[in-house]
Amino acid sequence: MLHLERPFTCHSCLVEDKAAQSLLNKMIHTSLVNTTNQVEVLQRDPKSPLYSVKTFEELRLYLLRGVYDMGFNRPSKIQENALPMMLAEPPQNLIAQSQSGTGKTAAFALAMLSHVDPANKWTQCLCIAPTYELALQTGKVIEQMGKFYPEVKLAYAIRGNKLDRGTKLQEQIVIGTPGTVLDWCSKLKIIDPKKISVFVLDEADVMIATQGHQDQSIRIQRMLPNECQMLLFSATFEDSVWKFAERVVPDPNIIKLKREEETLDTIKQYYVLCNDKDEKFTALCNIYGAITIAQAMIFCHTRRTAGWLSAELTKEGHVVALLSGEMTVEQRATIIERFREGKEKVLVTTNVCSRGIDVEQVSVVINFDLPIDKDGNADNETYLHRIGRTGRFGKRGLAVNMIDSKHSMNILNQIEEHFNKKINKLDTDDLDEIEKISN
Repeated sequence: MLHLERPFTCHSCLVEDKAAQSLLNKMIHTSLVNTTNQVEVLQRDPKSPLYSVKTFEELRLYLLRGVYDMGFNRPSKIQENALPMMLAEPPQNLIAQSQSGTGKTAAFALAMLSHVDPANKWTQCLCIAPTYELALQTGKVIEQMGKFYPEVKLAYAIRGNKLDRGTKLQEQIVIGTPGTVLDWCSKLKIIDPKKISVFVLDEADVMIATQGHQDQSIRIQRMLPNECQMLLFSATFEDSVWKFAERVVPDPNIIKLKREEETLDTIKQYYVLCNDKDEKFTALCNIYGAITIAQAMIFCHTRRTAGWLSAELTKEGHVVALLSGEMTVEQRATIIERFREGKEKVLVTTNVCSRGIDVEQVSVVINFDLPIDKDGNADNETYLHRIGRTGRFGKRGLAVNMIDSKHSMNILNQIEEHFNKKINKLDTDDLDEIEKISN
């Protein structure tokens, strides 16, 4: 599991999962994700012309070789809107919503590298991330992007990197976790915060969920000069994230994702009636022949059920992959990559591990257990998130729900009511239909 800078209280597993999920997404998205989300730009000054860049050449970056070397041929949606603001003179502040795989890290890496004066041997750009691992991952992008710009150096303000009080850092860019960065700026006087010209706060939603990080981030921001450019990124923007963002970033431009209407119209939904777990397994085996033609994901409520199901399917001679919460992020990334490449056609997982993972070839989802919230009611958002992996880009998809009790039937009815959509019982005749959809 991830080692975080400070010990957690009881909500740590949720936070750790969020941080681990974010790291996992960074690791598995080796190329830009084909997102259908539209970008909405809210400018600080509505009278100012709205610029976007369609090619990297328009930016006249001397970092172009690094950009192309990383495989970026043209700016992503977030890059084409964010880069002109980030590189503007005078600098503009920015709050941006951006998922993994959209080129966000590369965008702020470019901004930092562009604003650095390599002749000045002191820290000019500061980036904070919620965990040690996320800081290293972001640093890797900055190093790759700046590899043809060797005069600019990067230092990591992370646990284990011990420097003596008063050490004068010569690296122009520092990336680290909030606690260590705060120590370097205040207690140890390694960084002079008044000389910082760009401040990046990444993964704000994970940051504020982590005990102590929110206060530390605000304390760092308050040490910075008024003219310092503030850039904040977050995958989600609940009210708590907005409040935090507004405290950290004064007079911001805002880039939000306009989420397309999520529809279930292209997804065929069925349910199968069973009496217990063993009957659910038998029913699963009956439709297994049809689903292995395509990529399928099977969701279980607990790690224990997922492990049992994976072992039983393996005993029956089926080749399945298991994604489980106790695995390291690296192990999870390997499993997802193998599944994406089609080495295993079926992935058994719990809900926790699967959040945010996109495998575009998935056309069949089986809810071995229906998603429920902490009160035992239907978790409609998770249901949509699970089955929404199928039926993408107008393709037909299939969802099969296993029902083994009055309670799970009640959950299914709640889901039907919420989405105003009838879910049909799966009959033997429907297996041909399943084969067609999953082919």
